[in-house]
Amino acid sequence: MRGDGASPPPRSSLSVIIATSFAAIAVIGGLSYLTRELEVMLLLGTFAASSLLVFAYPDSPFCQPRNVILGHLIGATIGLIFLHFCHTSWWCDALAVGTAIGIMKFTRTVHPPACSNPLIIFALKPSWTFLLFPTLAGAALIILAALFYHNLRRKARWPKYWL
Repeated sequence: MRGDGASPPPRSSLSVIIATSFAAIAVIGGLSYLTRELEVMLLLGTFAASSLLVFAYPDSPFCQPRNVILGHLIGATIGLIFLHFCHTSWWCDALAVGTAIGIMKFTRTVHPPACSNPLIIFALKPSWTFLLFPTLAGAALIILAALFYHNLRRKARWPKYWL
């Protein structure tokens, strides 16, 4: 299978690559540290992918605060609803992910990493407090870190929009 002959996107400068990597290290390290020290879950596997998107592609619609926070909340909420009202099976997994994607599209809050939240919820079987810790708290901390990072480092203001 051949592509259409287009070139790959240009490589970011070394300073941008290093800064983006360090921002992700700081955010994931901070969430991991706080999880251990406060004994409150603040870390989700999907937050690693969120960090990549938010720090490396800040102008993408997927990376705006509205998308990150609401996308994660929608993914987790749908996961919890399906966990509590649907027998766990392969089709329940598929329905939950598809429903989360559909609701994110409908509400214009698509955040690709958050589509995995229902699967994480099926694996962990958490209570409804999962919406607050780690989902809302962790996503909000990523956005807070990105707010400082981007507005200290770039000429363009971030975010492009809040709501």
